[in-house]
Order: sequence, then C-alpha cells, then structure tokens
Amino acid sequence: SRVISLRAAARDFFWHKKCQYYVDFHERSDSFAQTRTCNLMSRRRAFIWSLPALLYVTFMGWYTDFGGPLRKTEIDHYAATLTEQGRPPASVARIRQFMENDSGRQFFMLNAIDYAENPPDVPGAAPGESATQLMDRYMEHMFRELFKRGCHPAMMGNAIHTAIDLVGVDGLRNADTWDMGAFFRYRSRRTFMEIITIPATKDRHAFKVAALEKTFAYPVETEINLADPRVLLGFMLLSAAGLLDLALVRPKL
Repeated sequence: SRVISLRAAARDFFWHKKCQYYVDFHERSDSFAQTRTCNLMSRRRAFIWSLPALLYVTFMGWYTDFGGPLRKTEIDHYAATLTEQGRPPASVARIRQFMENDSGRQFFMLNAIDYAENPPDVPGAAPGESATQLMDRYMEHMFRELFKRGCHPAMMGNAIHTAIDLVGVDGLRNADTWDMGAFFRYRSRRTFMEIITIPATKDRHAFKVAALEKTFAYPVETEINLADPRVLLGFMLLSAAGLLDLALVRPKL
C-alpha cells in the first residue's frame, strides 16, 4: 500500500507539473499576443497622429513667412528694382514707406475694379480683346506666382449694385460704379514685393492697366480673421486624427 501511495503521489506531482506547464505556456502565449497587439496599436496610433502633424507642418512652411519684417537691405533692393523697372518716383516712395512699416505679418489687398468698356489694343494681345480677356492674361501670370508663395484670392465677386454709401469722393468720376471686388491674401510684404518685382509681372501689367477704367487697391492687416486656413486646417486634421484613433485603435485595446 505504501508503494501504491508513492506511485499515486508521483502521478499527482507530474500531473500537476504538466498542468502548470500548460497554464504557464498559455499565459506566456496570451502575454505575447497582447504585447504584439499593443505594439501594433501603438504603431498605428503613431501613424494616425504623425501624418496630420507632418501635413500641417508642411502647410505652415508654405503658407507662413517666418522671416520677420523686411530688413533695410531688402527694402533698398526692392526699391532699386522698382526704379530700374520704370516706376514713377512717387509710386516708389509710397511702396518704400509700405515696406518700412512692415510688421512681418500677412495682409490682404482690397481691390475695387471697374472695367473699361473699350480697352485699347495692347502689344502681346489680339486686337479687339475685351477688358476681361486682357485681365485674364494678367491674372494667368499672377495666380501662378501667388499660389507658389502661399498667396491666394480670399474673396472675388461681381458688383450687384452701385455704391450704397459715398463720402469724400465727390471729385472721382463715376465713383459709385464698379464691376467687381476682390480680396487677395499675401503671406507677407516680402512676398508681395517678390511678386511685383518679377520682370514678367511688369511685362503683364500693361494688360491690367488697359483692362481698367478705374481701380483702387489698398492693404489691410487683419485684427480678426476667423477664416484663417491655418486654424481651419488644424481643426480638420485634429478632428480627423481623433476619429480615426477612436475607430481603429481604441476599440481593440
């Protein structure tokens, strides 16, 4: 009976060890699987958040001028270029003052446009082209140079009525009549000067002048701009990344 008892004890011992081995094996397998799952989720989450961050940094680099206000050497260079291109001294002086007061921030150019009914023929354009056709020749160049530098039209539209309110412009002929308005966003005054001093801009400027009966354009530096694409894009990317994180990662953790 003692031998039987020893055999039973040995059998129980090895059975216990065998069971413990299987338990340890499955626990290690489960732990390994959980570790792999966590690592996979971590990599997926890193991708979900790093891709929008990379896109936003790339957009900011294109859309924002980090160079600060124009330096004196830059101002002298642009003023000299305008003079060489034949700008009148009064116009160069006005633009120089605009550069010297630079804050380094973006600004918008507000344009009021009245097209000429019978524009003159311009070298480089077909005889008899309309004002809008001439303006299209100018803007074909301008749009390309604007977009390359993070600038763009913020608003463009046709006038739907004559001027509603006029003060202090009685001496301007047909001051109440305009064909369209446009609001162009410039990344900075440096970018603006880069564009207007390109030789091709001077060459195309004749199309614009011929297309217009009258116009005025003046710069505006915003204090409130709720439609800034940097803010809108940031919210959109943040929201998209959060939704993807919830849909693809969190339910599996």
